[in-house]
Amino acid sequence: MINPVEILLVEDDPADVDLIRETIGDWRIVPNLHAVEDGRNALAFLRREGPYAEVPRPVMIFLDLNLPGIDGRQVLAEIKTDHDLRQIPVVVFTTSQEEEDIERCYSLGANCFISKPVGLAEYTRVVKGIEDFWLTIVRLPGLKYRRHSQYRVQ
Repeated sequence: MINPVEILLVEDDPADVDLIRETIGDWRIVPNLHAVEDGRNALAFLRREGPYAEVPRPVMIFLDLNLPGIDGRQVLAEIKTDHDLRQIPVVVFTTSQEEEDIERCYSLGANCFISKPVGLAEYTRVVKGIEDFWLTIVRLPGLKYRRHSQYRVQ
Protein backbone atom coordinates (compact mmCIF):
# COMPACT_ATOMS: atom_id res chain seq x y z
CA MET A 1 0.00 0.00 0.00
CA ILE A 2 1.24 3.49 -0.84
CA ASN A 3 1.08 5.90 2.08
CA PRO A 4 0.07 9.52 1.57
CA VAL A 5 2.72 12.12 0.81
CA GLU A 6 2.82 14.81 3.49
CA ILE A 7 2.67 18.37 2.13
CA LEU A 8 2.58 21.61 4.10
CA LEU A 9 0.70 24.53 2.57
CA VAL A 10 1.39 27.94 4.11
CA GLU A 11 -1.44 30.12 2.81
CA ASP A 12 -3.59 32.77 4.47
CA ASP A 13 -6.35 32.88 1.83
CA PRO A 14 -9.01 30.20 2.56
CA ALA A 15 -10.14 30.26 -1.08
CA ASP A 16 -6.59 29.41 -2.23
CA VAL A 17 -6.38 26.62 0.35
CA ASP A 18 -9.64 25.17 -0.98
CA LEU A 19 -8.45 25.48 -4.58
CA ILE A 20 -5.16 23.71 -3.83
CA ARG A 21 -7.02 20.96 -1.94
CA GLU A 22 -9.36 20.45 -4.87
CA THR A 23 -6.58 20.54 -7.45
CA ILE A 24 -4.27 18.08 -5.69
CA GLY A 25 -7.20 15.73 -5.27
CA ASP A 26 -6.62 14.86 -8.94
CA TRP A 27 -2.99 13.90 -8.41
CA ARG A 28 -1.86 10.32 -9.08
CA ILE A 29 -0.18 10.24 -5.68
CA VAL A 30 -2.16 10.44 -2.46
CA PRO A 31 -1.37 13.81 -0.87
CA ASN A 32 -2.02 14.59 2.78
CA LEU A 33 -2.24 18.37 2.79
CA HIS A 34 -1.66 20.26 6.03
CA ALA A 35 -2.57 23.94 5.79
CA VAL A 36 -1.51 26.73 8.13
CA GLU A 37 -2.48 30.37 7.70
CA ASP A 38 0.64 32.24 8.78
CA GLY A 39 4.39 32.11 9.23
CA ARG A 40 4.29 31.60 12.99
CA ASN A 41 2.18 28.46 12.62
CA ALA A 42 4.29 27.26 9.69
CA LEU A 43 7.45 27.36 11.80
CA ALA A 44 5.68 25.75 14.78
CA PHE A 45 4.41 22.98 12.46
CA LEU A 46 7.85 22.36 10.99
CA ARG A 47 9.52 22.38 14.41
CA ARG A 48 6.71 20.23 15.86
CA GLU A 49 5.93 22.70 18.63
CA GLY A 50 2.76 23.13 20.68
CA PRO A 51 -0.33 21.74 18.95
CA TYR A 52 1.88 20.44 16.14
CA ALA A 53 4.00 18.15 18.34
CA GLU A 54 2.75 14.96 16.66
CA VAL A 55 2.50 16.08 13.02
CA PRO A 56 4.38 14.20 10.31
CA ARG A 57 7.32 15.83 8.59
CA PRO A 58 6.32 17.18 5.17
CA VAL A 59 8.28 16.16 2.09
CA MET A 60 7.40 19.47 0.41
CA ILE A 61 6.26 22.96 1.37
CA PHE A 62 4.03 25.26 -0.69
CA LEU A 63 4.77 28.76 0.62
CA ASP A 64 2.89 32.00 -0.05
CA LEU A 65 4.94 35.15 0.46
CA ASN A 66 2.32 37.60 1.65
CA LEU A 67 1.36 36.28 5.06
CA PRO A 68 0.24 38.09 8.20
CA GLY A 69 2.89 38.48 10.92
CA ILE A 70 5.95 36.50 9.90
CA ASP A 71 5.84 36.70 6.10
CA GLY A 72 6.85 34.00 3.64
CA ARG A 73 10.30 35.48 3.04
CA GLN A 74 11.09 35.22 6.75
CA VAL A 75 9.69 31.68 6.88
CA LEU A 76 11.85 30.70 3.91
CA ALA A 77 14.95 32.18 5.56
CA GLU A 78 14.21 30.26 8.79
CA ILE A 79 13.67 26.97 6.94
CA LYS A 80 16.80 27.21 4.85
CA THR A 81 19.06 28.13 7.78
CA ASP A 82 17.70 25.37 10.02
CA HIS A 83 19.83 22.22 9.80
CA ASP A 84 16.82 19.95 10.39
CA LEU A 85 14.53 21.66 7.86
CA ARG A 86 16.68 22.94 5.01
CA GLN A 87 16.47 19.78 2.90
CA ILE A 88 12.68 20.07 2.55
CA PRO A 89 11.91 21.54 -0.87
CA VAL A 90 10.12 24.89 -0.72
CA VAL A 91 7.91 25.79 -3.64
CA VAL A 92 7.18 29.51 -3.40
CA PHE A 93 3.62 29.76 -4.74
CA THR A 94 2.51 33.37 -4.69
CA THR A 95 0.69 36.10 -6.57
CA SER A 96 3.91 38.11 -6.83
CA GLN A 97 5.60 38.46 -10.19
CA GLU A 98 8.15 40.99 -8.94
CA GLU A 99 11.73 40.37 -10.03
CA GLU A 100 12.88 41.51 -6.58
CA ASP A 101 10.80 38.77 -4.91
CA ILE A 102 12.06 36.14 -7.35
CA GLU A 103 15.71 37.07 -6.77
CA ARG A 104 15.31 37.34 -3.01
CA CYS A 105 13.55 33.97 -2.70
CA TYR A 106 16.22 32.19 -4.69
CA SER A 107 18.94 33.89 -2.68
CA LEU A 108 17.22 32.66 0.49
CA GLY A 109 17.23 29.09 -0.84
CA ALA A 110 13.82 28.59 -2.48
CA ASN A 111 13.75 25.48 -4.64
CA CYS A 112 11.42 27.14 -7.14
CA PHE A 113 9.28 30.24 -7.54
CA ILE A 114 5.86 30.01 -9.18
CA SER A 115 3.50 32.93 -9.71
CA LYS A 116 -0.08 31.77 -9.17
CA PRO A 117 -2.02 31.71 -12.43
CA VAL A 118 -5.29 33.62 -12.60
CA GLY A 119 -7.52 31.25 -14.61
CA LEU A 120 -8.74 27.94 -13.18
CA ALA A 121 -7.53 25.84 -16.12
CA GLU A 122 -4.03 27.33 -15.96
CA TYR A 123 -3.97 27.05 -12.15
CA THR A 124 -4.87 23.36 -12.40
CA ARG A 125 -2.21 22.80 -15.09
CA VAL A 126 0.48 24.47 -12.99
CA VAL A 127 -0.37 22.53 -9.82
CA LYS A 128 -0.41 19.27 -11.83
CA GLY A 129 3.01 20.27 -13.19
CA ILE A 130 4.27 20.61 -9.62
CA GLU A 131 3.23 17.01 -8.97
CA ASP A 132 4.75 15.80 -12.23
CA PHE A 133 8.08 17.45 -11.49
CA TRP A 134 8.49 17.31 -7.70
CA LEU A 135 6.81 13.98 -6.99
CA THR A 136 7.47 12.01 -10.18
CA ILE A 137 10.71 13.22 -11.77
CA VAL A 138 12.64 14.56 -8.75
CA ARG A 139 13.76 12.16 -6.04
CA LEU A 140 13.04 13.51 -2.57
CA PRO A 141 14.45 12.47 0.80
CA GLY A 142 11.99 10.48 2.89
CA LEU A 143 10.34 8.71 -0.04
CA LYS A 144 11.22 5.21 -1.15
CA TYR A 145 10.82 4.92 -4.89
CA ARG A 146 9.65 1.92 -6.87
CA ARG A 147 9.59 1.25 -10.59
CA HIS A 148 7.48 3.55 -12.76
CA SER A 149 7.61 6.47 -10.31
CA GLN A 150 5.54 4.79 -7.63
CA TYR A 151 6.78 5.36 -4.13
CA ARG A 152 5.90 5.00 -0.52
CA VAL A 153 6.82 6.94 2.57
CA GLN A 154 9.62 5.32 4.57
